Amino acid sequence: MNHPILMATLLLAPFVGFLINGLRYKRHSANLAGVIATTAVVISFISAILLVVDLVGLPPETRVISVKFFEWISVASLKINAGFVLDPVSAIMILVITGVGSLIHLFSIGYMHHDAGAAKYFAYLNLFLFNMLILVLGDSLPVMFVGWEGVGLCSYLLIGFWFTDDQKAAAGMKAFVTNRVGDAAFLLGMFILFLSFGTLTFSEINQLAPTDPTLAWMNPVTLGTLFLFIGATGKSAQIPLYVWLPDAMAGPTPVSALIHAATMVTAGVYMIVRLNPLFLAAPNTMMIIAIIGALTVLLGATIGMTQWDIKKVLAYSTVSQLGYMFLACGVGAFGAAMFHLMTHAFFKALMFLGSGSVIHAMHEEQDIRKMGGLKKYLPITHWTFFFGWVAIIGLPPFAGFFSKDEILAFAFFSPLGHEALWAVGALGATLTAFYMTRLMALTFWGKSRVPKDTHPHESPPTMSIPLIVLGVLSIVGGWIGIPHVIGAILPGHPENFLEHWLHHSIKPIPGLTPFDVTTEWVLMGVSVTLAICSAFVAYHMYVQAPQKPEKVAKAIGPVYKVIYNKYFVDEAYFAGIINPLVKASKGLWYYIDVNFIDKTTYVISDVVRGGGSLVRSLQNGNIQVYAMYISLGLVATLLFLLVR
Repeated sequence: MNHPILMATLLLAPFVGFLINGLRYKRHSANLAGVIATTAVVISFISAILLVVDLVGLPPETRVISVKFFEWISVASLKINAGFVLDPVSAIMILVITGVGSLIHLFSIGYMHHDAGAAKYFAYLNLFLFNMLILVLGDSLPVMFVGWEGVGLCSYLLIGFWFTDDQKAAAGMKAFVTNRVGDAAFLLGMFILFLSFGTLTFSEINQLAPTDPTLAWMNPVTLGTLFLFIGATGKSAQIPLYVWLPDAMAGPTPVSALIHAATMVTAGVYMIVRLNPLFLAAPNTMMIIAIIGALTVLLGATIGMTQWDIKKVLAYSTVSQLGYMFLACGVGAFGAAMFHLMTHAFFKALMFLGSGSVIHAMHEEQDIRKMGGLKKYLPITHWTFFFGWVAIIGLPPFAGFFSKDEILAFAFFSPLGHEALWAVGALGATLTAFYMTRLMALTFWGKSRVPKDTHPHESPPTMSIPLIVLGVLSIVGGWIGIPHVIGAILPGHPENFLEHWLHHSIKPIPGLTPFDVTTEWVLMGVSVTLAICSAFVAYHMYVQAPQKPEKVAKAIGPVYKVIYNKYFVDEAYFAGIINPLVKASKGLWYYIDVNFIDKTTYVISDVVRGGGSLVRSLQNGNIQVYAMYISLGLVATLLFLLVR
């Protein structure tokens, strides 16, 4: 097949959709706008499938399809092409982006049906996919950065889509500013790597990466990877730059599903996996990534236990699940990180869309305290959400079980891991089972708390079909990565397909030895048992004994208050960073801008204007005055000569 044409079609189809809907942004036909946008993404999905089929047909050691369209930058030794590369890693990404993206576009047709700005919404959504594809297919850091900034812009536009609401507009601005901090670090990382290696192309950087790990903190490899990781914490909502993601739920729910669960927030994970040989050469950076990932797992999970907004619970769950992906990267399990990235895209997109279906049925109500008993009104939404629930809490044989337990196994066995990292990950999984069961129980089970004037109803087919497809993927999506210890006892002894697929794209962990089978079974059994017990406790508290949560909250009053208020991190940022900067800026404005620069310009302008007035008075066109000037000049000249 013609790879340049397929690659161009894959990239440009969403951009064409953006142009068409962008030019007709004032039109109110949501159905037509949705059909145009969805068709564009489906065309990209078909192109992605065709390219991946060609990739599968290549020998495993040479599975790379490269396309160069033109030379983009040529300055001295810096040579950057508008080049794109498809390999086993980016193949997973484009299938997730276009496949899940197609379903979310279809869902949006029903969800945004009554919105007057639907054409603009679909234009933004298509533009986002265009930039996301650039991000994952770019063959160099600068090309990736173009997509990196593009998805950030689209995220800002879609979070603040209903910008007439001040709170939603502020959420968009918060996301934009927070990500700029990370993006500045990303740029610094690029500069350091270019000065060290003389190139910014991924393949060349990976080839030039040191084979012997360096332990020096000031080494360019360590510094470069650290700055890149800071950029990843912004885009992928990790400590300390995670604060924008929960507020990003102000945008339309399908946006949360596509951008803030399945695609954009995984960009940081993808970037680290893309440069895995370089990061393995910086063990100090890897240690920090693992620790930050583990802490983020706990942070997101604990806060998720106290939230009442259905989308906020899922938002903090996303922060926590992204922490697992970074934990995997930090212990060198890049394949496990990509595995969880994929399965998480399935079940978290499903749950966000399911929450959208609930919100649609509840006439925009998002407080789960005003729900309950929705199972009988929303059977499709309930059962598909159920599959997402069992997937995310890690019950076999659902998708989340395989990817989550693979991460925990590597955290325990990897030379870059530690038993403490496994313990934190297992605790996070236990908390996840609790708060996701809490969400399920308060929304769908137990007694109805729905207001009498609200009449819930199931969503239309455009919304329910994507839920069903994602529900199926949440069941079977993990079967491509069945671990060897389980595959050995299954009929036919299925292989770990994903491991073979990524074998030549992922550098093995130095010093890794085969897992002890008995220990692996024990670890797996412990994590699953903890999840089941935690889920039963949550079910008991929120369905069978609904008075208990309030009693527990009162019993642990100070702790509950801290967690409910999200550890007061936003308040700390305002007190320690934002407010001092605002005050300093006001001081600089008043003393430097107003009282120095402005007054200096006023004095200079007064002097110039006064001088001009004086010169103008000398040239007033009066002949008698000119004669007087001549006489005075003559007298002054004679006096000068006499004195001399």
